[in-house]
Amino acid sequence: MRLTLMAMMASSALLAAACTQSGNVERGAATGAVLGGVAGAVIGNNTGDGDAAQGAAIGAAIGAAGGAYAGCVRDGGCGASGGNVNRRQSYDARSGRYYFQDQQSGRWFYENGDPYP
Repeated sequence: MRLTLMAMMASSALLAAACTQSGNVERGAATGAVLGGVAGAVIGNNTGDGDAAQGAAIGAAIGAAGGAYAGCVRDGGCGASGGNVNRRQSYDARSGRYYFQDQQSGRWFYENGDPYP
């Protein structure tokens, strides 16, 4: 009972930390930890020795890892798209160089950062 209470408090702290200005990785890890902890507690209580606390700890760890990976992919990392996230490049035949449009400013730049005419 005491370990279950501690696991619930740790999950609540993770959930509260996810309310800060963090990225998808942190939010995914916190959400995964909470959902995994709950699922692990239910499964751990209903199988084997009936140890809900151990099931909650294992479920929280697996859920946090899965949630962090899902958030990383959502951010465009972890090998999601080969490294060029949201970057559309075009070829300028006159200069023989590639250029792209910056999504935030809407301005065009060559691949090395020089302004595109």
